[in-house]
Amino acid sequence: MSWNFLASSGSASDVPQESGDILPALARGLTLDTTLIQLYSCINMGTSVQIAPPDADRVFAALADHTRRDIVRRAISAEEGVLELASHYPMSFAAVQKHVAVLERAGLITKQRTGRRKVVRTNVEALLVARRLLDQYEELWRARIDRMHELLAETARETAAGASDTVDTMESQR
Repeated sequence: MSWNFLASSGSASDVPQESGDILPALARGLTLDTTLIQLYSCINMGTSVQIAPPDADRVFAALADHTRRDIVRRAISAEEGVLELASHYPMSFAAVQKHVAVLERAGLITKQRTGRRKVVRTNVEALLVARRLLDQYEELWRARIDRMHELLAETARETAAGASDTVDTMESQR
């Protein structure tokens, strides 16, 4: 799995080549541009799925809406057409069609014609890619929080040591 991003400092050899290399690269002081990851790819059951930042934005924007999340959930377990999906929501058929179109453009669902119906199915691989990206962010932030805890503990120890030195100095001056 290759991670390609722009580093503002360091040499080409500092840029992580494997997914496990991203945190050590950040620890070495490499900074990422505003998209964090220019391109990453994930392999799932022999199928390569690639997602670039605009696609990731599209996926998370699509999942930001409650109705669309519900459509994705329903499309995982049931084989419903757009018409059947529309019956679950207090909105027009056209509005549900628009939600389905947003999800389809994001790659989260597919529509397959079965006879006269268009059956909506969830693209589980796209959901897994989004999950992996969130997992990477979680790992990154957990490492940062752990480091902050270490720094706070170290600062507390230094403050306590400095306070005891001050007390010792004052007592020795008496």
